Amino acid sequence: MKKSLLLTFALLLSMAVFSQTRTTFVSEHFDGSTMPSGWTIKGSGASNWSVSATENAGGSANEMMLYWDPQFNGTSRLCTPAVDLTGISSVVVSFKHALDNYQGAQVLSVCTSSDGGTIWNEGWTQNYSSNGSWAVSQNIATSDMGQSSVMFGITFTGNSYNINNWYFDDIEVFSMEQLDLCLSSIDVSSVAVAGMTDVNFTVMNKGENTINEFVVSYQVDENEVVEETFNTSLASLQTAQYTFAVPMELLPGSYVLNVNIESVNGSEDSDLTNNTLEKAVSVALGSAQRISMIEHFSSSTCGPCVAVNTAMVALENNNQGKYTYTKYPMSWPGNGDPYYTAEGGTRRTYYGVNAVPQTFLDGADQGYGAVSQTAMTASYATPAYGDVRGSFNVDGNTINVKVDFMAYYDMTVEKAFVTVNEKETHNNVGGNGETTFHHIMMKMLTGANGVALNIPAGECQHIEYSFDMSSTHVEEMSDLEVSAWMQNLGTKEMVNSHFLYDYTDIHPYPVQNLSFDLEDGSNTMMATWEAPEGGNALSYDVYVNGEFVENTTNTSYQTEYTGAASNLVEVVALYPDEKTSVGIVKILVDHAGVVENETVKSIIYPNPTNGNIVVNGKNMNEIQVYNICGQQVISAKANSENVILDLGNFAAGVYMVKVIDNQGNAVVNKVIKR
Repeated sequence: MKKSLLLTFALLLSMAVFSQTRTTFVSEHFDGSTMPSGWTIKGSGASNWSVSATENAGGSANEMMLYWDPQFNGTSRLCTPAVDLTGISSVVVSFKHALDNYQGAQVLSVCTSSDGGTIWNEGWTQNYSSNGSWAVSQNIATSDMGQSSVMFGITFTGNSYNINNWYFDDIEVFSMEQLDLCLSSIDVSSVAVAGMTDVNFTVMNKGENTINEFVVSYQVDENEVVEETFNTSLASLQTAQYTFAVPMELLPGSYVLNVNIESVNGSEDSDLTNNTLEKAVSVALGSAQRISMIEHFSSSTCGPCVAVNTAMVALENNNQGKYTYTKYPMSWPGNGDPYYTAEGGTRRTYYGVNAVPQTFLDGADQGYGAVSQTAMTASYATPAYGDVRGSFNVDGNTINVKVDFMAYYDMTVEKAFVTVNEKETHNNVGGNGETTFHHIMMKMLTGANGVALNIPAGECQHIEYSFDMSSTHVEEMSDLEVSAWMQNLGTKEMVNSHFLYDYTDIHPYPVQNLSFDLEDGSNTMMATWEAPEGGNALSYDVYVNGEFVENTTNTSYQTEYTGAASNLVEVVALYPDEKTSVGIVKILVDHAGVVENETVKSIIYPNPTNGNIVVNGKNMNEIQVYNICGQQVISAKANSENVILDLGNFAAGVYMVKVIDNQGNAVVNKVIKR
């Protein structure tokens, strides 16, 4: 009887232990615009802390920021609400942070207090002496553990003058389970190109045990689930990124990617609440040449701004035609620049700028120096999934602006920005010795928060403005430029930008009513369009599947169906003086429309293949192979009834093999390359 009772007790105890889930005591992401309820600042620098609409620490906006001014020398703590740790011997404190350093080494620590903040005990400390961002996860076991009211303090110790800003986000305090693998992020770009895309993800071991194996799956919409086992050695509190061996294969469109941790070390994870993430992914119809967007915060009363302005002029001279530029004069230091505007102040707040000079390239902070040539080169080489074109003219003091914003994917959250700048000013001289200033923003026509864009993939949105510039600081109406760009305000990602064509009555309107379809009962794809609204286009450049195919004065183009899973046509209108419109794009997705002539008999094997394929058939004349985007990758003459083609150097995915006989009849077959 005693034995039975002991066994029952042991089973109940076992169930209680294994049914526990990880306890999260604090989880704060600072998504609001003010200090979260229960959070406090203790020690020095209470007014130096604020919620910033930035994401420098690596989380999503907003985040907490420690600013150097007003200067203090001492200890300043960002403190959590008090939590009950009765019966808890240790916890993990996890957070992200980014330091914008001014000089010297800075001390950051995590401290605890169980008496309301009078006595603090240090649980972790680290020195930082350079700019950067970090993710911290530390086991904390101070003497305050086990108490019923414990605060945690993210603690800066030193002279605030030695920093510019320090950012903090995603602060968590939690107890550890033995087995807890957290899916931290899906690391696939929110906008991808058609074809094969690697599925990358990051996990963190939030448990006590080392993880030697885990199973993860992904699924795109309702498609087949892809599952993979990863063998690893992931220590407690360690973070790592992994990539599925089988990539996603996507046609242009919008999708939801779901990633899920299925098992860990051969059993169920102790905490299932952090095992699943999903991400919206748009697959673009194509891409455009990126024109890098430079935003520059400066002031004519700023001494260090002089050297940066000089360096930026040199950068411009070396990168003509590759950039768009807007400079925002600030109202400080001292009396600041007299050409300051409230719109520039809004952009300053958006980026979290607290000192000048400071430059941004495509929405990314370049620090307190000039944009480097390395960064400029990398930006220009990055594909852009949208495009901008426009024009302006001047009538007296009124500027008239027309802009077309084009998207290669369904654009719903991005904003359009248009600024009128003066190329060179002289009347805003301050105290830094400069007498000439460039790209000075006079008016933000869209308003400082931009204009919402809602553009279906392949289409454009037209915006017009007329504005009397006599209410601005403009010096010469004959010396204006207009910058236009598209930006995702949430991520700060810049889609694309362009200076508008200046002082012209010719606006580069795009073509209208583009259509792309198979002609009935044939293998011919036909693109037709109408002339642009202005009607004065000289000709049209036609692109099929991203490749230039023809310049024509006609309003139609036809080509043979390739057998690809999708085909794209893009038409760009050309105007005098080398002006061009944005492109308009249409997609054709049509397997059933292909005429597979029964007179063409062929067999293709092996399928799937890791390398070579054999195409076997009679009366074959030519064999063509196309990738999923419709680009021809192989063209071979059929000199026998067995033709061997090597796909070994091509990426994994679906390919279309088109077999053409001596009479020109064709059949298209799908082959999978592993």
